[in-house]
Amino acid sequence: MIALDKTLTFRRGLTLKNRVVMAPMTTRMSFYDGVVTQDELKYYSLRTGEVGAVITAAANVQEGGKGWEGELSVSSDQFIPSLSQLASTIKRNGTKAILQLFHAGRMTDSKILRGVQPVSASAIAAERPNAEIPRALAEDEIFGLIEDFKKATQRAIQAGFDGVEIHGANTYLIQQFFSPHSNRREDQWGGSLEKRFNFINQLVDAIIAVVDNSKVKDFIVGYRFSPEEYEEPGINMADTLYLIDRLADKKLDYLHISLGDFKKVSASEDFKGKSILQYVHEKINGRVPLIGVGDIRTKQNAEETLTNAELVAVGRSLIIDPHWTSKVMEGKEDIIRRVLADQDREELVVENGILEFLKIMMPDRLR
Repeated sequence: MIALDKTLTFRRGLTLKNRVVMAPMTTRMSFYDGVVTQDELKYYSLRTGEVGAVITAAANVQEGGKGWEGELSVSSDQFIPSLSQLASTIKRNGTKAILQLFHAGRMTDSKILRGVQPVSASAIAAERPNAEIPRALAEDEIFGLIEDFKKATQRAIQAGFDGVEIHGANTYLIQQFFSPHSNRREDQWGGSLEKRFNFINQLVDAIIAVVDNSKVKDFIVGYRFSPEEYEEPGINMADTLYLIDRLADKKLDYLHISLGDFKKVSASEDFKGKSILQYVHEKINGRVPLIGVGDIRTKQNAEETLTNAELVAVGRSLIIDPHWTSKVMEGKEDIIRRVLADQDREELVVENGILEFLKIMMPDRLR
């Protein structure tokens, strides 16, 4: 069993002081234009310093990729100063700062985009209430999107982050290219499983090239994925095992699964013998570290996760108690806050494993 306090060094040289990372969780705390706020800095400051790394909330790489109000942005150089503040706030007491890069794709709407139609791999609406039909991206736009992810990576380097995480999970645009539900294309970007992987393949290679060509030291690149979709047709476990098999052979520093429960079992009849996490970990077979996640509340939960992962991401427990990590490490679990006051509980929504703040929650309102 891997000890929680054991260090981990990635292929690009960055070392984490322990095996706990703060999961990426949407805060809705940024200004309307994507600039980091003081409230946002306070939120991260409260929860850093003890974990090995903090993965930020999603930051859009294009204005048209904005998914919700109060979202971080890394879509232009104007955001570098406030992102630098965010990185330096997180990087306290040896904690590393990782910026999550994303594009919402069809999981946004024209109101959020100020009258602009959302885009996706194909003109297929999401299966959710009031979902708008997106516009299918033209091929030149797809190459332009890859360029914007590259520019966002360079800005993360300039802002002082220790790495980027490519957000290929939770039904956003990168996942939309891989999904047979949202991708009905018949060109090089869709059709067969291999062609649905083409966008991810080119995007990951492009981002890795930016990092390697920049000569920056100890800067890592990770990739987050969701293993299954409920839509028919949708991503299934066989698709995901293909995806991670291809990704594990790339120069990525880690893979990060998105799960609501680390013990979750697949919906597919062919994959019910083990947990999803175990199937994924076995497929990776030591080629790249895996971050496990999903309702981690206790030290035992974290240690169980590390039987099928190299790192464990903690989300809700760090919202409720910002010092969860140190209390677990020091054997003081009896004093960990476990619940929110009623008024706080009403302000939180859990969706797709992401904890979203509807209002700013300060620690003196916790019990």
